[in-house]
This record gives sequence, C-alpha cells and structure tokens, in this order.
Amino acid sequence: MPERVETRVAYGEALLALGRARQDVVVLDADLYRSTRTVLFAEAFPERFLDLGIAEQDMVSTAAGLAASGLIPYCNSFAMFITARCYDQTRIQIAYPGLPVKLVGSSAGLTQGPDGASHQSLEDISLMRGLPNMAVVVPADDVETHQATFAIAGWPGPVYLRLGRYPTPRLFDESYRFEVGRMVRMRDGGDLVLFACGHMVAKALEAAELLARDGLQARVVNVSTIKPLDAEPVRREAAGVQRAFTVEEHSIIGGLGSAVCEVLAEEARVPVTRLGVRDQFGESGLADELLAKHGLQPEGIRSSVLRALG
Repeated sequence: MPERVETRVAYGEALLALGRARQDVVVLDADLYRSTRTVLFAEAFPERFLDLGIAEQDMVSTAAGLAASGLIPYCNSFAMFITARCYDQTRIQIAYPGLPVKLVGSSAGLTQGPDGASHQSLEDISLMRGLPNMAVVVPADDVETHQATFAIAGWPGPVYLRLGRYPTPRLFDESYRFEVGRMVRMRDGGDLVLFACGHMVAKALEAAELLARDGLQARVVNVSTIKPLDAEPVRREAAGVQRAFTVEEHSIIGGLGSAVCEVLAEEARVPVTRLGVRDQFGESGLADELLAKHGLQPEGIRSSVLRALG
C-alpha cells in the first residue's frame, strides 16, 4: 500500500525547507499554526513568523504590505476563512495590484468533517478563480504539495494553494516535476476521461480500476492547477472519448468542473458530467461518510459514470 499523507502536513515540512532556502519568505498565520502546520516554520524562524490571531482580514492586509516591501508572504488559515472572510482585502490589496502573496487554505472541502458547514469550504476555488491575477493550485499528494510550495514562491503574482487534512496515497515519486499550469495524465484510457484535482485524483484512479472491470477504460488527468488552466491539453485529453467527467471535493459551480466546461464549450464537442457537491452546504460527519454521500468515493464515481453512459 502506498504511504498516505495529509497535504497540509507535507506543506508544513516543505515550508520549513523553503524558509531555509529563501530568506525573503515570511509566514503569517491566524491562530491556527498547529493545524496548518506552519508551527514548524515558526519554531525554526520566529523572526520571520507572525501570528495575527483570529483576524484574517488584518493578516491579509499585513501580508500585502510585506509583499509591497519585497518579501514573499505565505498567509495561512482554514480554506473557508482565508478565502471568504477576507475576500475584500484579498481582492483590493492583493489581486488588484498583483502582489506575490501566497494564500494557503488548509483543511479544505468536505473532509474537514465534523466541524460542519461553517468550516467546510465548498466555494473557495470559485471565489479565488474569479479574481484577476490570482492563480489557483490544488495538489494531489504530498510530493506534489512539497514541490508546489516551492514553485509558487517564484510565481510573479498571488496564488491560492488549497490543502486538506485528509490522508491521501502518494501518487508521485521524486522524479516528478510540478509546474504551475501543467496537468498530468495519470492513466491511459480511450472510453472516457476523468479530470480530477486534490484528494479526488486518488479516488478517480481507484474508480478507473473499478470501471475497467465493467469493460470501460478511463483516462485520468490530474488538474493540479485550476487557474491558469491550459486550454489545449484539456481539449486534447477530452478528444476521442464518449464523455468527460470532472471530479472535485468542491461545489460543481465555479470550480474544476466549471473551468473544464468553459474550455470545452468553446470548441470541443464532448459532453461533460460534473461530479462534486451539488449546490448545497456541507454538514457535520466523518470525512469518508460525507464523500460517500456526495458520490465522491470510488464506487460512487463508478456509479455516476455508468449512469451517464447509459
């Protein structure tokens, strides 16, 4: 069995390594440094760490000032709070001037679990994707998370990095090279394509194994950069299949599904089925139970594909 690691844990370790490599990286947190795993950076570099308390708006505004001074701030909180609670500050003070602030949303999606709707971010990708100048990255495993943490430091503008507390299998080895804007085919197949991001990449790969028993060969694509989304690979991956599917631990409105549909609607004549949360809030429950309820476990993905293909 492959090792299973939470992407937030991999991020904390990567951020520590990044701090050793770059003196211009500073880290801000909103009283969640143990959960977001920025505690590792805080202990190693206390002079470059700021805990702003439960005040995300203040944190984002402070990060904007630090970025305008030539530093690379990594701003951290739960995904729900760092996107929604301080949206106006992010829009005007970071996205509008294109400052290189890195917003890192931890414990994203349904798999935040028992904390319920107030803490489950199902619209965070939509909020950040709609902002001009903002890049959106959703890594699939710990290896990709580690590399993405380093890569976004060199990205010239703001970035939203989405992380989870749900342990996911290691999908890549150390030969993998993450690049902002590049998607990766994880499995070949000529009958259908599953575009997935984050935790759902591993689920999509498991679903593809189940579908193979039904005589269907599913192509699986890891779309770890939701924005900027490279249109040509999307069209290429959707070419020649019966139907395309998007799989995300997010609302089907405004996230990966919307991004793929926007590309394919312009040129490619391929029907698309979006799998995710269907325009509703989350609720309290165990992570695996919530994923099953919304059809995001491998068997649920398989069932949705079979229904869509008739």
